[in-house]
Amino acid sequence: MFRSLLARLWHEIAPALLMVAVVLLARTALAQPYYVPSGSMEPTLQIGDELLANKFTYGYSRYSLPVDLPVGGEGRLFARLPARGDVVVFRPPNKPDEVYVKRLIGLPGDRIAMRQGRLWIDGRPLPLQDDGIGQVELRDGRRLPARRLLETLPGGRVHPILKLTFSGPLDNTPEVTVPPGMLFMMGDDRDNSLDSRIPRAEGGLGFVPEANLLGRAEVVLGSWDFPIMAQPVTTWLSGLRLRRFFSKIS
Repeated sequence: MFRSLLARLWHEIAPALLMVAVVLLARTALAQPYYVPSGSMEPTLQIGDELLANKFTYGYSRYSLPVDLPVGGEGRLFARLPARGDVVVFRPPNKPDEVYVKRLIGLPGDRIAMRQGRLWIDGRPLPLQDDGIGQVELRDGRRLPARRLLETLPGGRVHPILKLTFSGPLDNTPEVTVPPGMLFMMGDDRDNSLDSRIPRAEGGLGFVPEANLLGRAEVVLGSWDFPIMAQPVTTWLSGLRLRRFFSKIS
């Protein structure tokens, strides 16, 4: 009788356990959704976007697990370097329990500097092209007009950036060389991003170890203008940014 009870119990819970195992495997090995809480990647990503990251692209480390466990060292299985210009999801080395999303600007050996608001790589300024006026969104929903520019990375990859000024605190930085095993990340909203331009010792992101990569941001699953929660509940549906649903990230 006891065995029969156990058999019936296993018959009931086995499908649920299998489903949990499949979900955990998919989140660990294939893809995982992440929420964008800040505007540091505008105009590419907006506050309230939910993006899907491909976890297979760069290989796997202990940070690829659904929860951070202090196991497995700092290596990567099936490791591959990101391409310069990829929008990357990773764990910051000084806050491994958090998740950041930035654009990969510098690979190991690259020399990176900011001069008068322009990005220099290996001693050359990157080409910039005017692309109209964009908007910088603040956490409270207010928006500020900003110059929208197209920046061309070495290799020809083009992506948009926003600039409010060319004389801000991060617009002139000393040249640094990206060390082996490290990466240099920046936000597309160049005046509103805590990124590799600020050393870790000064409270910034600093260089990001390759082991901290989680995946490449591929697509915006959905997007919601969450400051609308301050309005009557009857208006909340209007906060859905339907045009951003299932849009490709580049």
